[in-house]
Amino acid sequence: MPTSLKTIKSRLDAHLGENLTVVAQAGRKKVIRRRGTLAETFHSVFVVDLDQNENSFERVSYSYADLLTKSIDITFDSEATEADSSADEEVVDAE
Repeated sequence: MPTSLKTIKSRLDAHLGENLTVVAQAGRKKVIRRRGTLAETFHSVFVVDLDQNENSFERVSYSYADLLTKSIDITFDSEATEADSSADEEVVDAE
C-alpha cells in the first residue's frame, strides 16, 4: 500500500471512471461493502458514485487517510479480473 497521501491520490486519479468495490470497517465485527464508480478526486477526499440497485443513496466520499490507515479497502474491477486470470495461470502451471 502507498505510504503517502499524494501517492494514493495519484493512483486513484489513474482509475477515474472505473468500477470498484469499497470495504469499510464499521465496527469491531461489522463490515460494509459497497459497489460503485470512482467519480472524482479532490485535494483530500475522493467520491464514489454508488450503484442505485444496491444502495439507498447516490454518492459517498472517503478521505485518502482512510486508505492509508486501512479503515477502508478498495478493489477495482479491472485489478480483480487480472488477479483472477493470474490465479488461473498459476493453477495451469501447477498441473
